[in-house]
Amino acid sequence: MDTDAFIAVNRPQWERLQELVRSRYLDAAGIDELIALYQETSTHLSTVRSTNPDPALIARLSLLVHRARLRITGAQVPLWRNLRRFFWEDLPAALYTARWSTALAATIFLLSTVISGLYFGLDSTARDLVVPEEAQRHLAQREFVAYYFADDATGFAAEVWTNNAWIAVQAVVFGVTGFWPVVMLLQNGLNIGLSAGVMGAYGGLGTFFVFILPHGLLEMTAVIVGAGAGLRTFWAWVRPGPLPRLWSLSQAARALVTVAIGLVPVLLLAGVIEAFVTPSGLPPAVRIGIGVLVWALFLLFMLGRGRQVHRAGITGDLTEEQVGSTVATAA
Repeated sequence: MDTDAFIAVNRPQWERLQELVRSRYLDAAGIDELIALYQETSTHLSTVRSTNPDPALIARLSLLVHRARLRITGAQVPLWRNLRRFFWEDLPAALYTARWSTALAATIFLLSTVISGLYFGLDSTARDLVVPEEAQRHLAQREFVAYYFADDATGFAAEVWTNNAWIAVQAVVFGVTGFWPVVMLLQNGLNIGLSAGVMGAYGGLGTFFVFILPHGLLEMTAVIVGAGAGLRTFWAWVRPGPLPRLWSLSQAARALVTVAIGLVPVLLLAGVIEAFVTPSGLPPAVRIGIGVLVWALFLLFMLGRGRQVHRAGITGDLTEEQVGSTVATAA
């Protein structure tokens, strides 16, 4: 089928259908015309899908048919239902789909953190080359703890949230490179490991864990999930499977956007814990317990609820009506 000729012949019907969909009032004749054009355009969409699956044309006709169907039926989905579907179905499904790339990201981060912590904690020469001895002593005796008391709690929470959100955005934008998420994970792991090594060398390892675990478990898990979703996008580009490369990439990228949006409230919660729980006067065991509890709930949401909706066929991607059908491929 000649796509250009097909568009040229049928464009008037599509434009007229678009006009009727946008019309505020329709008389009986207009309603009949709307239904007839809706049926014709649905046939056109089916023809394109089966003979020449052009992505742009399929997306255009799918959206037009979807809007015409809503105008005919008058169906409207309440906002609360859309929000519920996003946070209770799409988000956990997208998180679960990226579980293996997230596990890879967690491995990269943990290895870099442990190796860095042991190296700088046990080797004073290497530690002195990176951080002067006076600065090490200042960090261990005052600066590490003082950081959590430096600003007003509300402003501090907003600052932490903004910083972490920016890190997540970088994972979204540059995830397709496959390079930036790894660099980001290594950088965070080396920095945390260095701090742990310095604190441990000066007898402050317990203080380090008391002030890092309450918020750090959830915060770093969110960052790792964002990086893992970015790596999955890269893998969809390298190994697209049965779909064309661009289609596989776009599908993974849409799920990545779902993850990125879903991580916003998670990072906000981590910022609130860092500002109000970490520096609080609660016993250390209680502060760490709060962090562990919130972290466990997030993992349960990601792996437990995610597995449940994944088995039901939910992927975290947009619906076919919103994005168009997938390309038919031979077995």
